[in-house]
Amino acid sequence: MLNVDLLIGGERRKASSGATFERRNPITSDVVTVAAAATLQDADDAVAAAHRAQSAWAASAPAERRGRLLNAAALLEQKMEALIALGVAEIGGAPGWYGFNVSLAANMLREAASMTTQITGEVIPSNLPGNLALAVRQPAGVVLGIAPWNAPVILAVRAMAMPLACGNPVVLKSSELCPATHQLIGVVLQEAGLDGGVVNVLSNAPADAAQLVERLIANPLVRRVNFTGSTAVGRIVGELSARHLKPALLELGGKAPFLVLDDADLGAATEAAAFGAFFNQGQICMSTERLIVHQAVADDFVSRLSSKAATLHAGNPEQSNSVLASMVSAQAASRMKSLIEDAVGKGALITAGGSIEGSIAQPTVLDHVTSRMRIYGEESFGPVVCVMRVKDDDHAVQVANDTEYGLAAAIFSRDVSRALGLAARLQSGICHINGPTVHDEAQMPFGGVGASGYGRFGGKAAIAEFTELRWITIQNVPRHYPI
Repeated sequence: MLNVDLLIGGERRKASSGATFERRNPITSDVVTVAAAATLQDADDAVAAAHRAQSAWAASAPAERRGRLLNAAALLEQKMEALIALGVAEIGGAPGWYGFNVSLAANMLREAASMTTQITGEVIPSNLPGNLALAVRQPAGVVLGIAPWNAPVILAVRAMAMPLACGNPVVLKSSELCPATHQLIGVVLQEAGLDGGVVNVLSNAPADAAQLVERLIANPLVRRVNFTGSTAVGRIVGELSARHLKPALLELGGKAPFLVLDDADLGAATEAAAFGAFFNQGQICMSTERLIVHQAVADDFVSRLSSKAATLHAGNPEQSNSVLASMVSAQAASRMKSLIEDAVGKGALITAGGSIEGSIAQPTVLDHVTSRMRIYGEESFGPVVCVMRVKDDDHAVQVANDTEYGLAAAIFSRDVSRALGLAARLQSGICHINGPTVHDEAQMPFGGVGASGYGRFGGKAAIAEFTELRWITIQNVPRHYPI
């Protein structure tokens, strides 16, 4: 059992009330973490600490910020085994998933480090004689990051890396489901030189989350907000941010479509679909949720995918025969079960999986899913994938776009020009041709449309999210005025 403190102003401390909360292993129900339950005063203190660090961090040279972020990447990789152990214990996923998390998160820190000298402006031609007009990007100020549990290292680092590269101090509100994992990331960043209030981490009891987030967003010293999580909570974060005139970057839920055209390489499509649907138990915002398959190849494809799914055993991640692991909770698995039962009751067929025990759900393929079923539109966030059969390309696009979400998509076809034409018609922030819906790289503009949110993480695209664009002029010759 681990005790987790708050990280405020470069120091570890208990909650001001002394309150704590527990996080239990989703499989065994054993207490894994006892974490400090931050109060509203603690939230104010964290923002104040970040604000005190703001001037010095904003004025630091790009090379200094780059060096500290590179140090953080190296230290994060050194903590891989500890972060894997925490992820398995707190969240119940497979060790390989958390190892991948650390590797990608380290690359995000390196990419952010490379961006410190790419925060550029421009000279804009002015109509006034002798007037030099500049567009200049400057640090925005304190950034609030709110990270989820499902990709705990990737998404906590992403919430902080580019804000820090742009010269902003950060306050991370950790997930209630992995407070020790998120705190260790904060410790790593502080040990790398991002200390003295540049990085602050707050953990909170689940019952306090709404009040704490509202307090943080309302704080006038917080100038930017980024949130990764469910669309339901994202709407609340977006509304609160708008109320206080805070720009927010929201990366929310998904219902990723995977189009299999009649000329697709079915072997490659099967491997990519299984990975996209079942990796990390389908608990990724990009997870393949909808397989939109041309009717001419549907029987063959469903047979291949069902056979593949049958080889992917889900179980305790500490057991060697568990290719897949646990869902985050028995409640999450129970919700998935209710979606499957609703679909079957309305005519869908289970062609693989369907077994659920506690938080362990076997990978499931549902064929003949229609719009009458809840799972057609609701994000399942579990290892279940739906098959919808379509008659042609136009029908495939119609079904793919029949959702409020728009994060990731995929198209499989041997005709790349045909696939590119369809990609242009899909309503999604991301589309991969002949690749899985689950794909992320540190330098790519990552984000969605519609109910999947707005704004972009990653590389140069994120610079605009975490800086203030200012117009500055220099009048070099006498100017004429009309009065």
